[in-house]
Amino acid sequence: MVLVGAASLAHAGARDGPASAPEHFRVARAIFEKNCASCHGARGEGAPHWEHRDAKGELPPPPLDAGGHAWKHADGMLYRLVEAGWRDPFNKTERLTMPAFGGKLSPQQIRAIIGYLKTLWTPAQRRFQLGESRREPFPPDARPSGRQGKSGGMQPRN
Repeated sequence: MVLVGAASLAHAGARDGPASAPEHFRVARAIFEKNCASCHGARGEGAPHWEHRDAKGELPPPPLDAGGHAWKHADGMLYRLVEAGWRDPFNKTERLTMPAFGGKLSPQQIRAIIGYLKTLWTPAQRRFQLGESRREPFPPDARPSGRQGKSGGMQPRN
């Protein structure tokens, strides 16, 4: 099953036309591996003991796959977390728990990462997340033209 918007999301700056779903998946996975896997795991499995605070009061990076909770958040929320970062209010430090990638990644690259995450979720999780995203879609600069308010995605892995 191809999620809404799969073929319409253009490859992140490599060419002018839309990428095919398999090509987009490879590109998105590579962006994830380069920017996210060092903290969230190669397959989005999260850090060990991610539910338990460390000595600094910080939670380790959570899973982004079906075992985590990212699927409960709308596209707009996930986009903001990647773009601007996030600080857990219970941390004892002032540093961002999740670093900001807005200065490093384009809106389309951030959207591609989120699309890749969706391939790690169950069909039921993707349906739930799609409903959330209808209320809080990607920001306009991260939406493919002509697809306003739609949730992006790509071919899920089986």
